[in-house]
Amino acid sequence: CRLATVEPMTSTPPPSTAPARRRLVVDAPTRMFHALLALSFAGAYLTAESDGWRTLHVVLGYGMAALLGWRVLYGLVGPRASRLSALVRKLQGLPAWLRGQPLSAAGMRQGATLAMAASIAGVLLLVAPTALSGHATWNDWGGEWLEDLHETLGNALLALVGLHVAMVAALSLARRRNLALAMVTGRAEGAGPDLVARNRGWLAAVLLVAFVGFGAWLWQTPAVVAGAGDSATHSRHHGHGHEGGR
Repeated sequence: CRLATVEPMTSTPPPSTAPARRRLVVDAPTRMFHALLALSFAGAYLTAESDGWRTLHVVLGYGMAALLGWRVLYGLVGPRASRLSALVRKLQGLPAWLRGQPLSAAGMRQGATLAMAASIAGVLLLVAPTALSGHATWNDWGGEWLEDLHETLGNALLALVGLHVAMVAALSLARRRNLALAMVTGRAEGAGPDLVARNRGWLAAVLLVAFVGFGAWLWQTPAVVAGAGDSATHSRHHGHGHEGGR
């Protein structure tokens, strides 16, 4: 009779339960800037038509201008991942993308990256003229045309913010991961080294304290407080329409 051969028993190793690698991709100061700018713009836009909240509207507008100044400085001397030059390099890829195959799968992915970079650049570029036109309107330096310009810039800024949020949501669905979470935690799943060497939490705390302190100082400045609801001219300007980001 034939002897049955016994096959060696092999065991399948259990799936790894180790947590996925999470890289540090955005440092704390950049995340703090993002949060403060978003909250400031939302608050300024929502209070644009309220005489009772006019002082807050103005203070938040000045706060946005101060945040922009900080971001430009940090974009020049900060870590490589936070440099404004990285944003510029992405946008420089637009001509090559247009000459290539933008409707291919790879082209669509690159196009989404370019659209995201363009929305970020557009928001940063619009903050300064929006704040400056609001400052001029607040001080009655121009006529109705300046008020209309400020309103138009505020609405354009809102449109760019909406585009940016829509792009983040669309890319998150396409890639099946929450891309916005990195701007909260600073980390994203993926292999490879961290994009940011240090988190710099202390600098984010300094930025927050400086922003709150600047806002408190403005709130107590007579030129700002005295104008809240006491000027008929300002009230006429204020009732014209949305004036986000003054």
